[in-house]
Amino acid sequence: MSNRLAEGDAAPGFTLPDSEGAQVSLSDYRGKHVVVYFYPSAGTPGCTKQACDFRDNLAELNDAGFAVLGISPDKPAKLAKFVADEGLTFPLLSDENREVLTAWGAYGEKLNYGRKIMGVIRSTFVVDPDGKIAKAMYNVRATGHVAKLRRDLNV
Repeated sequence: MSNRLAEGDAAPGFTLPDSEGAQVSLSDYRGKHVVVYFYPSAGTPGCTKQACDFRDNLAELNDAGFAVLGISPDKPAKLAKFVADEGLTFPLLSDENREVLTAWGAYGEKLNYGRKIMGVIRSTFVVDPDGKIAKAMYNVRATGHVAKLRRDLNV
C-alpha cells in the first residue's frame, strides 16, 4: 500500500506524456493552483462521467485560477481517443508504470465488488502555487465529485 498525501505535504513532482505524446510536468504549473485527479481507465462509464464533468466545469475552474490535469495508467493513444471522443479540453497524462499514481497514494489495494484488488484509487488533489497539497481526497465518487470540489473551492 502506498502512503497517502495530506494537506501541507509537498506534491510529488512528475513529468508524463499527454495524449499527444508531449511531456507535461507538475513544475510547469508552479505559481498556479492545479487540480490533479487520478482515474482508473479512459472510456469507462465512471471515468467518462468524471472527465466530462471536469470539461463542463473547466471554464469556471480556470476563471477561478485552477488548472486541471487528469492522470491514468492508460497509454497516450487511448487517451487521445478519449479526448477526441469526449471533446476534452484539459490535459490527460499517461502513467503506464504507475510510479506517479503510487507516489501520490492513488494506486494500491481497494475493494472492487467486495473483493480486494490492486488498482487505481480514484483520487483528487488540489496543489497550491507553492507546490504543496492544499486538499487531498481519496476514494472519491465519479458522479457529483466535480460539483463537490467546486463547493469546497468556492468556485
